[in-house]
This record gives sequence, C-alpha cells and structure tokens, in this order.
Amino acid sequence: MATPAEWFAGARPRTLPAAVAPVLAGTGVAAWFYEPVWTYAALALVVSLALQVAVNYANDYSDGIRGTDDDRVGPMRLVGSKKATAGAVKRAMLLSFGVAGVAGVALVAATGEWWLLGIGAICILAAWFYTGGSKPYGYLGLGEVMVFVFFGLVAVVGTTFVQVHREFYVFMGGAETSEAEMTRRFLEWQNDWITPALLAGTAIGALACAILVANNLRDIPTDTVAGKMTLAVRLGDTNTRRFYVLLAAVALAALIATAALTSWWALLGLVFLAPAIAGIRVVLSGATGPGLIPVLQKTGIAELLLGAGVFVGLLIA
Repeated sequence: MATPAEWFAGARPRTLPAAVAPVLAGTGVAAWFYEPVWTYAALALVVSLALQVAVNYANDYSDGIRGTDDDRVGPMRLVGSKKATAGAVKRAMLLSFGVAGVAGVALVAATGEWWLLGIGAICILAAWFYTGGSKPYGYLGLGEVMVFVFFGLVAVVGTTFVQVHREFYVFMGGAETSEAEMTRRFLEWQNDWITPALLAGTAIGALACAILVANNLRDIPTDTVAGKMTLAVRLGDTNTRRFYVLLAAVALAALIATAALTSWWALLGLVFLAPAIAGIRVVLSGATGPGLIPVLQKTGIAELLLGAGVFVGLLIA
C-alpha cells in the first residue's frame, strides 16, 4: 500500500506550477483592466489545481495499465511501481475530478455564466483522453497542443473572464440602448481584455508545453519501445531540444507583447528567464535520462515566476 508521501509524489507536485501560473496571469490581466475578484480567482485556482492532479493520476493509471511505466527513468509512478493498485489510482483521479467539478459549479453559480459548464466538461474529457481511452491523443503526439490550449489559453482567458464578466452588463446599458450601440459596447468591452489575456495565455501555455517536452525528451527511449508516439518521439532527440528552446522564446515574445498592450510593469515576469535559461543549458548540453529531471523543475519554476510577475506587475500598475 502506498504511503501518503508516495501518493503526494504520484500527484507530481513539480507540475503544479502549471496550474497556479495561469490563474495568476489571468487575475493580473483582470486587475489591469477592471479589478480582481478574489473569490472567483480562488475558485479558479482550486479548479486548475484539481484538474492538474487529476490529469497526473489519470496518466499514472492509463500508462500503468498499458505497461508504459514498467521501465521508468523519471520519478516513481504508483501503478507502474506496484505501490498502489490501478483501481486505487483511478479512484484518486475521480476524486480529483470531483473536487474540480464542485469548485467549477460553485464558480459558475457565482458568476451566473452557466455556459461555462460546457467548457469545464470539455476540460475534463481532454484530461482523461490524454492517456485514457482506446486512442489517447498523448500517444499520437498531440499532448503539447492540448496543454497549450487548456493550461495556457483556456486557463488564462477563463480566469480573466470570470473576473471581468460583470463589466459586460455595465457596458451593455439599459433596455433603451440600441442594437448597434450594444454591439459597439460589446466589442469595446471584449477588445479591452481579450487580446492581452490571449497573449498572457500564450506565454503561460508555451512554458507549460516546455514542461511536457522536457518530460517526453527524457522518456524518448522508453516511449519508443512502448509504442507511445509522443511529439518528442516523432521529432527525435535533436529537434525536440530545439523545440524546447523555441517554446521559451515564444514565452518571452508573448510576455513582451502582453506588456506592450497593458503596462511595462508586466515585464516583472522577465524573472522567468533565470530558471528558463538554466533549463535551456541543460537541454542543449545533451543531457539524457535522469540528467533531464531537473529541467522539469526549472521549467515549472519559470512558468510560475512568469505568471507571478505578470500578476504583481499589473497589480502595481
């Protein structure tokens, strides 16, 4: 039976910055244009963290029953190491999804934007089918795309939206407002925040992808044997290392663009470069196997620092 420490390790705490960073960045954008709603931000954070843990347990469960984790180079996996049964890990996954669902429903009820339930359902399905189901998209080289979309764009834009949505009704005015005027006001409201939120989401999503790229770079030999055709397996070792560097560059460019549309205080997020450059050096050094494990931590810290920098900078501004 797995110990509490092993269950905690199975939740992959080094990946949790990928859940915190988008909420910080999205709240920063909301603060710049209107004002943060701390209750909504807290609920969004619970949803994000619970989904990240659920994804990790789902990956542990699905890879474990397929035998992909039988010969691991990286950190311990619960099912693959036989520390916990597949059924127990599946229950932990469902519990995590449940926590995300409860917090998500509370957030939707508080905002009154019930259509967001559909977005939440899609997020849960995307989390499961990453390595679950008969044809998991993580085995088809699409994992990075989905991480970018859901832990980058959706997470940041969604966090911003739930905190600025009330301003929409202020912009709309009363019943006497003409349809043309309502359309103009809607576009003005939307243009205020959505482009900076998308750019911040691009920066966060690029680094979230880089975490996955570093993980899959390390696992190229074992994934190839197991038939897990990740993007790293498809690109090969050299091109995967180049892709990691490209993602860091995209994050930098998107951060600068976010600052240009909001405030240069957002460039406090440039502090992410310290751990990011350290990670790049390891990746470009040709490190393999266990030598790449520190890159995951450095990249996670980089993502967290970028999100925190945008958050603090736009609050100051």
